[in-house]
Amino acid sequence: MSWTCPQCGRTFARTAQTHVCGTWTVDEHLEGADERGRDLFRRFVETVESCGPFEFAPTRRQIGLRGRRRIFAGVRVTRRGLEGYLDLPGHVRSPRFRHVAPYTKKLSVHHFVLERPEQLDEEFTSWIRRSHAVGEGH
Repeated sequence: MSWTCPQCGRTFARTAQTHVCGTWTVDEHLEGADERGRDLFRRFVETVESCGPFEFAPTRRQIGLRGRRRIFAGVRVTRRGLEGYLDLPGHVRSPRFRHVAPYTKKLSVHHFVLERPEQLDEEFTSWIRRSHAVGEGH
């Protein structure tokens, strides 16, 4: 079940979800980004696609990725590369996450920076799979 904001037209899993009204596009976020950052974004999206269905949920500051139940990740292209987060069950201890904070009783938000394509390795892909499962409600 989803709810659509009558003012901005964005859809959410919860009725009357708190949000900033507005619509943004993936293309707007990629406008003016350097090729390295755009390449990392494409590779990240290909990895998410391999996990199953999702949709983009762009906000003013980032490109959210939403499963059937919730947004499970967010990214933005920067001069450093690709900065973002994954919602994961529990707390994954890894130097690859620059900051981890509790989000709900069961989930923590894990912030990362990807600067090179080889950082999207099997370990990172396994975290994306787990995060996608969160978006699906598992």
